[in-house]
Amino acid sequence: MYSPLQLAVKYLHYWITSSNGKGHGMHSPFVFEFIAKILNDKTVYPEYEKVEALRDRLLNDNRVLEVEDFGAGSVIDKKNKRSISSIAKNAAKPKKFGQLLFRMIKHYQPVTILELGTSLGITTSYLSLAKPDGRLITMEGSTEIADVAKQNFKAIELKNVELIEGNFDHTLASVVRGLSSVDFAFIDGNHRQEPTERYFKELLAKTNNDSILVFDDIHWSSEMEAAWGTIKKNAAVKCSIDLFFIGIVFFRKEFKEKQHFAIRF
Repeated sequence: MYSPLQLAVKYLHYWITSSNGKGHGMHSPFVFEFIAKILNDKTVYPEYEKVEALRDRLLNDNRVLEVEDFGAGSVIDKKNKRSISSIAKNAAKPKKFGQLLFRMIKHYQPVTILELGTSLGITTSYLSLAKPDGRLITMEGSTEIADVAKQNFKAIELKNVELIEGNFDHTLASVVRGLSSVDFAFIDGNHRQEPTERYFKELLAKTNNDSILVFDDIHWSSEMEAAWGTIKKNAAVKCSIDLFFIGIVFFRKEFKEKQHFAIRF
C-alpha cells in the first residue's frame, strides 16, 4: 500500500488533472447526467439519517471481535483482534461515498446487487435502502464481523439482504453462477491485483448493457492501480470513471469508443 504522503501526492495529481465536478464541457450525455443527477444531487434523503445513526452506534461500540482478514488488510489496524469501533472507523466507507452508491442505485434501479465486503453492514445498508424491492447479496469473509452485520440489518429492518459468509475465493464463483445477471456490484474486499482482476472476470460473465461495477480503493497501492488499469482496458468496458477513492465501469453500447473520465468529487 502507498504511504500517506504518496497517497497525498497522487490525490493532488488527480485533483489537478481531473474534470470539474459540475459537468462543464462534458460532451457525453450519459456522463453529464451522472454528474448532474447523481454526483451533484444534494438531496438529504431520509434513509441517510437511519444509516448514519447506525454508524454512530458502531463508532461507540467497544466490543472486540476476532477477525479473519483474507484481503490485504486495513491501512490502520492489522491485528487479528479489532474493536467494532475501530472497524467502523477504518473499514467502512465514509458517508460521502456510501451516499453516492445510494444515489446511483436509486437512479439506475438495478434489480440484482452484489457487494463483496460486507464489513459491519454500513455501506450494505445504503445499498439496501436505495432499492428495497431489489435483491442484495453481500459477502463477508470474517464470521464474527458477519454476525454483527446481521444484527445491524435486523436493527434497521432491512428485508432484502442475503449475507454469504466465507472467503470470496471459495464463494464468489458459485454465487455468480446462481445469478441470471449482475446489475450492480460494489467490490471492496481484497486489495490485491490478482484477486481483484479475477473477481472482475467472474462478474463480467453475468454483466449486461446496463450493469455497473464499482471498485473501491483503486489508488490504494500499485497493485490496485494495476488492477484498475487492466479493468479499464477490458474490451467489454465502454466507459470508466475515476473518483480517486472509487472507480466505476459501465458496459453501455451507446459508447461507440471506449471513454475514461477522472472527475473531481
